Amino acid sequence: RSERGPLPVVLAFHGGGGNATGFKDYAGLDAVADRERFVVIYPDGSGRMGRRLLTWNAGDCCGYARDNKVDDVGFVVALLRELARGVPLDPTRVYATGHSNGAMMAYRLAVDAPERIAAIAPVAGMMVTDRFPPARPVPVLHIHSVADPRALYAGGLGPPFPFTNAHITHRAVEPELARWIAHNDCPREARAAERRTTPSRGSGPDHTATRLVWAPCAAGAEVQLWKLIGAGHGWPGSRSSQLPERLMGPDTSVINAAEEAWLFLSRFRRDGAPPLR
Repeated sequence: RSERGPLPVVLAFHGGGGNATGFKDYAGLDAVADRERFVVIYPDGSGRMGRRLLTWNAGDCCGYARDNKVDDVGFVVALLRELARGVPLDPTRVYATGHSNGAMMAYRLAVDAPERIAAIAPVAGMMVTDRFPPARPVPVLHIHSVADPRALYAGGLGPPFPFTNAHITHRAVEPELARWIAHNDCPREARAAERRTTPSRGSGPDHTATRLVWAPCAAGAEVQLWKLIGAGHGWPGSRSSQLPERLMGPDTSVINAAEEAWLFLSRFRRDGAPPLR
């Protein structure tokens, strides 16, 4: 048990077709958690092939979990309750992040269980649930590249999932964020808080990242967007896929998604959150 009291917890959802172990290996969250003293939970989604090709039911996506109407929100709430029996988790500091389909799951959790989620930081996957808005404001940090070849920044029918003929229609990032901006009662215009540039890892142009901030907002629940140019669908700050660049686009180190997620998430707490046990 922590001598400093209950610990914050970050729920970290893998991408579609992945699993918890793979996400743990590339997300870089463990090193941040060890330094900053929080717990990371890497759940597995569901599928037909053991721990292969797992997905989350995030609404209109994805795969087995969506098709079978898996209650992933109920699963996560039960998982938190079970873990809290043995680990001192702080119910006011429960956060969610995720990659691709896992980012969509973070949004679903914020919409369906906002009384438990203090803030979210989805990466390379926009909200696909129609159950909006949540019952209360939720702070959001979204990380996405305009050149993402899979989760299309501008929305539209995406390419087939690798090794399948299945497609989904992605929602455009900025119009969906505008719904959160309005719900959280934030200013309609963003301010550019910072901009970073780094050489690409290949022969392409430099990668850039601009952090846009909509704040102050009602109840302190702001919205931020790290808008990347030149990067692909990977998790920024790591080599996140064994798939070729022609499918995923270029990896990037212009920002570190794990560091940026915690920097944002750690600023918020959910006062009045129900006990986890």
